[in-house]
Amino acid sequence: MEKKTCANPLVIILLVCFFLLGTSFNISLIFPFYTINSIFSTFLACVMTNNQASSYFVEAKIKQLAPSPPVNPSIPRFAYLISGSKGDLEKLWRSLRALYHPWNYYVVHLDLESHVQERLELALRVEKDPIFSHVGNVHMITKANMVTYRGPTMVANTLHACAILLEKHKDWDWFINLSASDYPLVTQDDLLYTFSDLKGELNFIEHTSELGWKEDGRAMPIVIDPGLYKTTKSDIFWVTPTRSVPTAFKLFTGSAWMILSRAFVEYCIWGWDNLPRNLLLYYSNFVSSPEGYFQTIVCNAPEFSSTVINHDLHYISWDVPPKQHPHTLSLNDTAKMIASGAAFARKFKKDDPVLDKIDMELLNRSNGSFTFGGWCAGNPPCSKFGNPTKLRPGPGVKRLRRLIGRLVLSAKFSQNQCN
Repeated sequence: MEKKTCANPLVIILLVCFFLLGTSFNISLIFPFYTINSIFSTFLACVMTNNQASSYFVEAKIKQLAPSPPVNPSIPRFAYLISGSKGDLEKLWRSLRALYHPWNYYVVHLDLESHVQERLELALRVEKDPIFSHVGNVHMITKANMVTYRGPTMVANTLHACAILLEKHKDWDWFINLSASDYPLVTQDDLLYTFSDLKGELNFIEHTSELGWKEDGRAMPIVIDPGLYKTTKSDIFWVTPTRSVPTAFKLFTGSAWMILSRAFVEYCIWGWDNLPRNLLLYYSNFVSSPEGYFQTIVCNAPEFSSTVINHDLHYISWDVPPKQHPHTLSLNDTAKMIASGAAFARKFKKDDPVLDKIDMELLNRSNGSFTFGGWCAGNPPCSKFGNPTKLRPGPGVKRLRRLIGRLVLSAKFSQNQCN
């Protein structure tokens, strides 16, 4: 049986045109509407089947010549919060420029305790910086929040920044919270290059369920943070009676500094499960809630507990046993900082000589400029905006990859990181 073929498309077009012209006055009497539709459908199918590469149709040639869509870049994006308080303007500005990369996003915040002049100066600098204004990836929280050290207002400020970043930008992969007392030990090119090989689900959160003295000293007392309802800063205060350790969830504690996946941040902000909201209420009366809120969420959420890497990628020097504050780092700590392989270190004094040493030897940064990277163009370097996806990792990438490789391998062979 011979296979039927469709007629020449041009002949069919002429026949259809004459047919429609001859019947246009009483077409409804001859053919129902669905019949006309079926004619056009049959005609189009016939044309498609006759020769998909037919030279009569320009679209076919365009389709053949059109390039394939570009592949999505594999380079991740980081979304930063850099926060400070009274007297931190210069420290925050230096950290921002050392951390800056046009591929990333940044939220900066000076809290309500800082002078109005400081906040206005920061806003003016962000607005007037030619790179920042051209790229448009640095945002300042102009309506300052009151932030109490050790109180839930610090958690609220972090969540505020997360919400801003989620609303403004849809394409970042990890959130990093830092203070004005933090400083990078690797370039952003080092960090981006290293994280381009990692699964986007990973969360770098130092954590433990071994509360020790913190069970009596932090979990059981009930505190009030005046920053929730006052415009002047004052410390948290204790109230009575105390409370027992919760049984509805397991408490975890750790570092207040972390690198969170976008998926986990969305879970904390949107809270399609009620756990993030319940824990936010619970930690509103908890001593040093920034050191437990995110740890307790991630380790009590089954969909995220297996994504945790037990490290904050910071170098921090503590007493043994640790006191309330870590050591202030100096030139004497340089070798240990580098050997740690960490991406960041804290805490530093304003314009300490060790920062100049880090700029010169680790970041290739001088005279208050941006940290040098593949994106830098112009003369002097980084005075103009080049290709943001062009990475030039330096020696720091080896240290960082070694540390993260060891951490990921350790987590891989652990049945559950949240122990």
